[in-house]
Amino acid sequence: MTDSTSDSSENVSPTERLSEAGVAIWLDDLSRERLRTGNLAELMVTRNVVGVTTNPTIFAAALAHGDAYAGILGELAGSDVETAVERITTDDVRDAADLLRPVYDATGAVDGRVSIEVDPRLARDTAATQTTAVRLWETVARPNVMIKIPATAEGLPAITSTLAQGISVNVTLIFSIERYRAVMDAFLTGLEQAKEAGHDLSVIGSVASFFVSRVDSEIDKRLNAVGTDEALALRGQAAIANARLAFAAYEDVFTTDDTGRWAALAAAGAQPQRPLWASTGVKDPSYRDTMYVDELVVAGVVNTMPEKTLDAFADHGIVLADTVTGSGEQAAATIAAIEAQGISIDEVTAQLEDEGVKKFEVSWDELLTTTKNGLDDAGSGER
Repeated sequence: MTDSTSDSSENVSPTERLSEAGVAIWLDDLSRERLRTGNLAELMVTRNVVGVTTNPTIFAAALAHGDAYAGILGELAGSDVETAVERITTDDVRDAADLLRPVYDATGAVDGRVSIEVDPRLARDTAATQTTAVRLWETVARPNVMIKIPATAEGLPAITSTLAQGISVNVTLIFSIERYRAVMDAFLTGLEQAKEAGHDLSVIGSVASFFVSRVDSEIDKRLNAVGTDEALALRGQAAIANARLAFAAYEDVFTTDDTGRWAALAAAGAQPQRPLWASTGVKDPSYRDTMYVDELVVAGVVNTMPEKTLDAFADHGIVLADTVTGSGEQAAATIAAIEAQGISIDEVTAQLEDEGVKKFEVSWDELLTTTKNGLDDAGSGER
């Protein structure tokens, strides 16, 4: 009996163990090449992938490499570039959503989700974000799509209004605990309004994408500048501590639920807004390449990984137990120790939000340029 159990356990892959621990594995990448070659379908089988996230950087990279988009660029030759970008990206997301639809159905509308982001240049424009979110939802026209809206101050009311219309939302670019609490409040308000409007709450999905590795990148830089042994000993600890504090905040709203707001929505069939660990690729080569997965294992969350991180975890990832629940006090002590070095976590997270928006704006411009060049080449017969 013991030997048989041991053999069975040894045959379980790290990604299977992660899934069994209650972490939904999503792929942080999408391209027509992945869809055309069957790579995404293969990752669903071999890597336990049950969702996909995209962003402007991902689409810019996809368009810049290979010839997978030659056909559609030829079809769209002469079109306005922004119209072409929306057509290309929504087509890819629709096809991915169709591929993942069986997962969506099997999990009761929880997983099998594919996210597409609102034009990041609208991140400070509430009304334009709202309008674009609705248009993307109607254009893709798949129930398992999520519209990505950044968690800027201007994005919060757009999150609420989009959810209120029965549209699933992936809230992106969350760095601070304070902003995360505001995101959860926007979620609850949106669902309350959706309930009043008569929408089926059970199919409205939402995740809150809490960015991880970028926090270490910035804080480590500042700790290095301090340069003391005490400061250097804190390197590589901020991001995980910040994420664990985020989960504690999530528990305050969805488990403790002192206000009863969530209980009322849950009774009406609502799904909780799951925390999603984003930016999980390790930037510092001196750190374990799976640390932002290993150290953030807890049931009821999503971890979206670039393929490099997913492959590393599949090869040597560790799933020993829940590494998050009950860690809030220690996480708070870690952040306090960092702040004692003269580093403000609030200043860092505000900077990271601003940089995140700007980086996606740059990627969007790259996407527009690459698409325009492709349209021009197709129009001149070079493709």
